Amino acid sequence: MMSVRTTPSVPPSKPSVRTPVAIPPIEPPSSRIIKRFPPEIPQLNSQDAGDQREASALRDELDMVQEENEILLDKLRRAEERHEESVARAREHEKQVASLGEGVSLEAKLLSRKEAALRQREAALKAAKQRTDGRDEEVASLRTQIENFKEEAITAVEQLREAEAETKALKSMTQRMILTQEEMEEVVLKRCWLARYWGLAVQHGTCADIAVSKHELWSALAPLPFEVVISAGQKAREESWERASGDPDRSKHARELSDLTGEGNIETMLSVEMGLRELASLKVEDAVVLALAQQRRPNMVRQSISDSKSPGDPKFIEAFELSEDEAEDVLFKEAWLTYFWRRAKVHGVEEDIAEERLQFWISRSGQSPTSHDAVDVERGLLELRKLGIEQQLWEASRREIDFPSSTTVANHKPATDSEMPS
Repeated sequence: MMSVRTTPSVPPSKPSVRTPVAIPPIEPPSSRIIKRFPPEIPQLNSQDAGDQREASALRDELDMVQEENEILLDKLRRAEERHEESVARAREHEKQVASLGEGVSLEAKLLSRKEAALRQREAALKAAKQRTDGRDEEVASLRTQIENFKEEAITAVEQLREAEAETKALKSMTQRMILTQEEMEEVVLKRCWLARYWGLAVQHGTCADIAVSKHELWSALAPLPFEVVISAGQKAREESWERASGDPDRSKHARELSDLTGEGNIETMLSVEMGLRELASLKVEDAVVLALAQQRRPNMVRQSISDSKSPGDPKFIEAFELSEDEAEDVLFKEAWLTYFWRRAKVHGVEEDIAEERLQFWISRSGQSPTSHDAVDVERGLLELRKLGIEQQLWEASRREIDFPSSTTVANHKPATDSEMPS
């Protein structure tokens, strides 16, 4: 009988993610086979040697797998280290942005101190030459120090220039994050829109579960939404509005609007856009319009409205007299449309129709709103959304930041109180 020999499992030489697999023992040949085929004993020995070679090959393969695992683990650790380094660099960059101005001033102070020290050393050298004739070593040392100070001064100047270049780059990046005067004005008007319609939602029981909290949020940022929008629409009706970009009154008006928010970065615009999308997705405006229509007084008035296709031939069309809340809503939306079409005309957005739409909404001012006006303002708002006027105005404003021109610089000069909604 041959003794049963098993190949022991290979212990891993280094830490590995995979557990070494033990090589299964070689089944011993039966005695019956040995007795029946005695001449094949050398073949079994050769088979056993082949099994050993196979086990050796498996051990080699296992070592290779372990090495590959170690390589992968090493790569993973390096990737984690690089990630941590990038996060640390990002944090350090944020700190540098916050303290860059202070750092530049410190560099300048350091440079002035080094220059003063250099002058002192030069004076000391001259005094040493006058006092001592035989101190060549001291003179050589002082000269070496002077050269060192000069090199340090040159290095400080180079660092100062690099810091100034970095400061300019950061200022350019920061400028894109700050809203222009017109953009801040638009933010305030949109906050007024949100405050007004969430307030009407609370009044008419629309989205009652969230309306109160939303109204408190936006009314805190825009306490007088109706008055501000009406005032902005009134200013947009004036011919001097386009020339007011160079008037300090308009910039002061924009600053007063921004004072209502205390913010002037791009995140402010994003927050109001998200608020407007939420308002539209919940159909709050439609629900408010419907609630106002249901409270309309039943009496009707007969108005004479000229047919645009046949001038001079008046047509009598029945129009409902609006309730006080409905009339106020129509005036609010007319002011809104007048404001945005005026800006569209100024920035060359939809040039083929901007002037016509602006004059149309200007002509509505001073008239008592009717049900026809209510229909017209809803169509006007729909047209404003379909044409993407607000998005086009945003893109035009961003282009003016990237490629400033003399006109753009004039459009963003400081302004006065007379141009701001009260």
